[in-house]
Formats: sequence, structure tokens, C-alpha cells
Amino acid sequence: MGKEIIEQYIDACELIKETEEDIARLKRKKKKIVQDSVTGSNPEWPYEPIHFRVEGTPYTYSNDRQIREEERILEERRQNAEEIKQKAEEYINHASMRMQRIVRMKVFEGMTWQQVAAQMGRKCTEDSVRKEFERWMKEK
Repeated sequence: MGKEIIEQYIDACELIKETEEDIARLKRKKKKIVQDSVTGSNPEWPYEPIHFRVEGTPYTYSNDRQIREEERILEERRQNAEEIKQKAEEYINHASMRMQRIVRMKVFEGMTWQQVAAQMGRKCTEDSVRKEFERWMKEK
């Protein structure tokens, strides 16, 4: 485990969000109910028209099985991305406090080097912060 895990962090976070949206979409699909009305008549005399309201789900048992399988796959994908995210956070915890701040601002928050330098203060320049980060990434 090295710098690759930090590079995967952003993609893992985005994948988690996208997968959760996909899971929510599938759940909405399962809750979808269609309605219709039909007309019939009393089977005995006097034959008078009766209106019925019918509602139900638009998918069959095989559709339900397919949706459950998709949910299982998406849940597994989300768990894998969560593990990568957690490993990256653990890896960064072993760095110095200064480097943790730099990584958090640059990688996690997506700031520019100029913004990171301004946040770091202490007369930091964007080149000095960038070089410090690059040296740390080469070490690991």
C-alpha cells in the first residue's frame, strides 16, 4: 500500500456516491406502483356496470430477482470502495501533521496549490508546498 491508495481515494469517494444513487434508483423502481380502472358488471340480475380500480407493481418475479441481484452487486461495489477510502485515511494518519493537512486540502478537498499554500500560512509558496508533497509521495 502506497501512494496508489491516495490516488484511488477520490475515485473511491465518487464511486460510493454514484453507487448509493444507483441503489436508491433500484429501490424506487421496486416501489413503483401502476394504477388502472376497469369496468365490469354484476354477474347476477340486474346487470349493472361496476368500476374497479386495480393497482400493482409492473414487474414480475424474475424482474424482482434481477433487481435483488443488481442490489447485491452494487452493495458489494460500495463496500469495496469504502475499504479503499478507509485504507487511504489510515495511510495518511501515519504522516506528519503538516503533511496530513496538505494531503487533506489538495487530494481530499481538491484545492489548487496556491490555495493550499495560502491555507498553510507561514510564508508558504505554492511551489514549496507542491515540492514537499511530491517528496513525501516519492518516499512512500
